[in-house]
Amino acid sequence: MRKLLGYFLPMLMALVCPVLVWAQVTVSGTVTDGKNSPVVGASVKLRNVPGGTATDASGRFSFTIPSASGVLEISSVGFKTQTLTLTESNLTNISIQLTEDVGKLDEVVVTGLATSVKRRNLANAIATVSSKELSGTAPAQTLDAALNGKIPGAYINSNTGAPGGGISVKLRGVTSIFGNTQPLYVVDGVFVDNSSTPGGLNVVTEASGAGNTSNQDNPSNRIADLRPEDIENIEILKGASAAAIYGSKAAAGVVLISTKRGKQGKTKFNVSQDIGFVKARRLLGARTLTEERVEDMGWNLEEYQAAVAAGKIYDYEKEIYGETGLTRNTALSMTGGSDKTSFYFSAAQKDEEGIIKRTGYRNNSIRLNLDHRITENIKVGISSNYVNSSSDRGLTQNDNAGVTFGVALSSTPGFTDLFPDANGNYPRNPYGASNPIETRDLITNNEKVSRFVTGVNLDALLHKSDKSNTRMIARGGVDYYSLKTNALFPSSMQFQQVPKGTSIQGFANNLNTNYILSLVNSFMPNDNLGFTTSVGITQEKREFDNLLNIARQVISGQSNVDQAGSLSATQFRTKNKDDGFFIQEEVSLFDAITLNAGVRMDKSTNNGDPDKYYAYPKASVSWNITRLGLTNSSFFDNLKIRAAYGEAGNFPAFGSKFSSLLVSNIDGLPGSLVSTQRGNALIEPERQTEFEAGLDFTILDNRLSVEFSVYNKIVKDFLLQRTIQPSSGFSTEWVNAGDLRNRGLELGINALVVNKANLRWNSTVNFWKNRSKVTRLDIPTTVLGAFGNTLGTFRIEEGASATQIVGIDNGPARKLGDQEPDFQMNFWNELTMFKNLSLRFLLHWKQGGDNINLTELLTDLGGTSPDYDDDVTGGDDGKPNGVPDALDRIGALGSTARVFVQDASYLRLREIALYYNIPVPGSFIKGMRVGVSANNFWTRTRYKSYDPETSNFGSGFSTGVEVMPFPASKRATLHLSIDF
Repeated sequence: MRKLLGYFLPMLMALVCPVLVWAQVTVSGTVTDGKNSPVVGASVKLRNVPGGTATDASGRFSFTIPSASGVLEISSVGFKTQTLTLTESNLTNISIQLTEDVGKLDEVVVTGLATSVKRRNLANAIATVSSKELSGTAPAQTLDAALNGKIPGAYINSNTGAPGGGISVKLRGVTSIFGNTQPLYVVDGVFVDNSSTPGGLNVVTEASGAGNTSNQDNPSNRIADLRPEDIENIEILKGASAAAIYGSKAAAGVVLISTKRGKQGKTKFNVSQDIGFVKARRLLGARTLTEERVEDMGWNLEEYQAAVAAGKIYDYEKEIYGETGLTRNTALSMTGGSDKTSFYFSAAQKDEEGIIKRTGYRNNSIRLNLDHRITENIKVGISSNYVNSSSDRGLTQNDNAGVTFGVALSSTPGFTDLFPDANGNYPRNPYGASNPIETRDLITNNEKVSRFVTGVNLDALLHKSDKSNTRMIARGGVDYYSLKTNALFPSSMQFQQVPKGTSIQGFANNLNTNYILSLVNSFMPNDNLGFTTSVGITQEKREFDNLLNIARQVISGQSNVDQAGSLSATQFRTKNKDDGFFIQEEVSLFDAITLNAGVRMDKSTNNGDPDKYYAYPKASVSWNITRLGLTNSSFFDNLKIRAAYGEAGNFPAFGSKFSSLLVSNIDGLPGSLVSTQRGNALIEPERQTEFEAGLDFTILDNRLSVEFSVYNKIVKDFLLQRTIQPSSGFSTEWVNAGDLRNRGLELGINALVVNKANLRWNSTVNFWKNRSKVTRLDIPTTVLGAFGNTLGTFRIEEGASATQIVGIDNGPARKLGDQEPDFQMNFWNELTMFKNLSLRFLLHWKQGGDNINLTELLTDLGGTSPDYDDDVTGGDDGKPNGVPDALDRIGALGSTARVFVQDASYLRLREIALYYNIPVPGSFIKGMRVGVSANNFWTRTRYKSYDPETSNFGSGFSTGVEVMPFPASKRATLHLSIDF
């Protein structure tokens, strides 16, 4: 038998192979845009057939198909999808010209955990940010900073200018007061952590939380670890109507990040190098001194006279903040693949010096994304990213010990000499608690992060017929990072004479895991009716462990915490698990009417009842009038009305349902005492409901598109702490205290303004505004989030704005301002000239919104304000009154907080860049691009400090409080990118 097989098998293969080869048909052609320029990376595939290819640098494609029939689909980001019916006569030399999709109608947008729809039938205002918009103009230092000014409906605020970032992102107003205010970030299906972990600097600065869940340690947030250059696309689900399917994690919105993937074709290489500089955006300046002014301040007149005679008057603000930092960003990427396997690989290093000596940020990143088709019906994708970063952040923000740069500078005149002598010994600062030059040169404040994020996606076709198919989609991943914070203050420093050296070392480990298992059935009984049903289960877990070691009396020259006279430690650990399941149904009628309904059920160990499920329903409808053929008007190319409703949640704060135990020591016997904060076993999650409606249309042959949305978002049962009767044995407890409402509108306009042979101008204008109101409050009016009524603070009050700023004003405290902007606008433009020259810029206008500016108060009290002696606005009528303005402001202290509540409006050129694609002869180098860009280089504002974007308390509820921040910076960069 084996001999017979040995003879007949080769003969059978010889007969079958030619047949198989003959069955394969090659399809080839070229894809261009409206200017006959090649479209690189366009997807070319046969409809309903696995596989396909992508166009090369010349726009060419070639691949094999089973037979000379079928429908060819050609798509690319930013263009309308084109189709071509294949026959024996049009298999080669195919010429496809794609039309620009100005209104992004063919853009595919996520509508569920495992489903998507084209934007022309979308029922929600989901914002998208492309790779070009994110990092293709003037790259920011971190991912969250790159989003600033680009998302309608978002209030994005830079908390600090310190290297390594620190950004607050709030979508559609206030979503919580003491709960989570930041959106959920999902990267390739992995729920990634974005918390900020303090480094214990409050031990040295003696700053407290001031009734705020955030501290004043100025930590960075962890989404900054991700490289914007690796991202293909970002979708922002701004409210519950779009994000309800994410349940109890979606109250603050959801940011879906898709990283770059490989495409079938030859392996392509890209090498890019950016070199630039960073400088302080603005310095406040120094007060001009005279002998009379020195005497009035009680300063040492003889020291001043000697300094003038020696020509040694220093500008210490410029000395501290005036450095020009070098920035460098180097990256290598590869992409390619076969009909079975594709890959994307990148390795990069970003190295940036700060505007203060011995500060800076370094990020090393490696990413590998693999996609493999196991069979025609099963494909798997793996995303993996390792990040190692280090940031030296200096010592800034508020302190009550006079040790941070800004607070020390506020009382230090420029005539005193603070520089070290020839032996490296620093003089004591007679005008402050610390020598800021010594602090800058000797302290260490470093954050090191080692992070690994990996995700797996499995898509299996379980059943397929002419009218129906069923898929199983499994997604999950792991986000793990270790964070080490190291703050060292040598004993020789002026402010370390009592503690005699302090070393603060923190170690944090965070592990997030999540998975989604879902079944998706698509049923199309005919061409005009389609059903998509999805059901699934989800689980998310988080384990966080933060150990903070505080050593005092550290031996000179040592940094280890065991080399000290005293050592104390604090540890904070959390562990929680969230389970859920969902069901969703989407119905498509005539490819014009889309109906969507679903519900998510969630339970969490953070809830008062960990076994109770909470339901978060959603429903939406969109009606594309033009595609339904109900209008014969030629004015509208596309006209759609839409409405959506959804609910989402926000888990209670960890520990709010427990009465915690505190360590105690009595007569040398250790033990535990019950905390004065009582746990609430009935605590429930905050709930959010949102109704959104909108109108979208395109006109002028799709060259002008408009998207208009209004929304009403209600946050129910928000969390606050209330005071309880002392007879209970406790002082406070967490309660679901009230409700608040956000109402707003968003308007977006995209236009192809000019479309000529040698000039193409694309423009986008967005307008958005939000108003909040506390509609129910079951506890007395609560003041929180800043430093009290004397200086201005936030007040939660029924019937008032949730972000109102109140303070004394020659009487009882009353409203003096509001942190919420009146409105925001952005203007994005791209001009392409002679095909190869491109100019892009983004303007961002924030009108209104107040800050509490305490930097000016500190420089006034210290006698160093640059306008200290001006007499411009001191009188009751805002006119000169013969008294220096600084003394007028000091005189208001204790009478009114109005002088500290200041308008933080601005118009900012966030990004501007000029790029040129250099024509390169030969085939080795496929393309070369050079460019120059600037980021935050021009700002117009009347705000009287370093920058109107600031937040002493980080990314919590009370943004916009300023106390001596790390000054904001501006940057300029040269770019070189080469494709091989």
